[in-house]
Amino acid sequence: MRVTDAVGQFGERVAADHLTAAGLEVLDRNWRCDIGELDLVAADGDQLVVVEVKTRRSAAYGTPAEAVTWRKLARLRRLAAAWLAVHDARPRSVRIDVVAVTVPRRGGPRVEHLVGVA
Repeated sequence: MRVTDAVGQFGERVAADHLTAAGLEVLDRNWRCDIGELDLVAADGDQLVVVEVKTRRSAAYGTPAEAVTWRKLARLRRLAAAWLAVHDARPRSVRIDVVAVTVPRRGGPRVEHLVGVA
């Protein structure tokens, strides 16, 4: 396993724990279909939350959240529609969140949860 893969998997675990602690229910992890992958899918009451997790070891190349472009958000919207179709779910609404995780050399991870980015 590459270091970047391990950092990404660690970030997804941290993000899932953060969402659970915030009262959300994680419904799916690393859901894949022919157009891509959703990192996390959660429920916040009767709202479906599609979560993009970005993990970095430093901000040398920008913050993790800055890596989520408008193109990525458009793909997440298409993936959310695909997830809903496969699961025959009918939530009140759907939102897209970004959980940015920074894993410094020392100390614990820093988590920034951006709610409703698209």
